[in-house]
Amino acid sequence: MLFEGTAYAQSSAATNSSQQVIFTTVIPLVFLFVIFYFLLIRPQTKKASEHQKLLTNLKRNDEVVTNGGLLGRIVELSERVVTLEIAPNVRVRVERSQIAGLSSYGKTPAKAPAKD
Repeated sequence: MLFEGTAYAQSSAATNSSQQVIFTTVIPLVFLFVIFYFLLIRPQTKKASEHQKLLTNLKRNDEVVTNGGLLGRIVELSERVVTLEIAPNVRVRVERSQIAGLSSYGKTPAKAPAKD
């Protein structure tokens, strides 16, 4: 007799349980995926595509930095290997994928035009 009221309350709540499941489990999961997409997945794919574009646009005499920290000027290019000159008459071969980016080290920054 003590639990009759509880059982009755649970049976009436069962009719709305399908709507509650959607609001309590599915919608937060979708919201969480959207947050992960815009904060993690999208920026990472954008950065990877920019890096791939950089690797395809490399040319001779570009100054680059490798993932290992070597600074050098591109002397030779092939499909997978890049030959860098890191000092006069010192050349190293590096995989193209290990090029981190173009180097601005040693270059003088462009001066801003004088305002009149």
